[in-house]
Amino acid sequence: MKLFEGAVFDVERHDGKDLVVHAPGVGIVAVDRDGNVVLVRQPRVGAGGPLLEVPAGMVDPGESPLECARRELREETGLHGGEWAEAAAFYTSPGYCDEKLYLFIATDPEEGDASPESTEEIEVVRIPLAEVPALLDDVEDAKTLAGLLLLLRRM
Repeated sequence: MKLFEGAVFDVERHDGKDLVVHAPGVGIVAVDRDGNVVLVRQPRVGAGGPLLEVPAGMVDPGESPLECARRELREETGLHGGEWAEAAAFYTSPGYCDEKLYLFIATDPEEGDASPESTEEIEVVRIPLAEVPALLDDVEDAKTLAGLLLLLRRM
């Protein structure tokens, strides 16, 4: 039974429990040609301020997670192309939400022009790969922490 219909998610009751129904999402750990991990800083209402994150977004209907990841990376950072690998897929908060997030690692993408949505306030931040381990203690976003740890495991 649908309890709420929203622009980003719905809430339904399943077997007596409320479930947030959410489109799948993607996160991209991008390593540019200079050996920098490319992150974004943007305001997040749930965190009460800006967070440092991997570029990310929601999968549109009819779009594959990889197509979405390529689109989101280009929109948020201007980066495109390069080598891509799916690093993981997991549920973000399975106790109450069905959102599945797909994490990709993109290496050696080409530079280009970003085209964020008009509602997005995005600052692109480049961190040398060697500095990522020291950054982990300050990362407050789960997909970003998972993505950076998966990247380090691969290196």
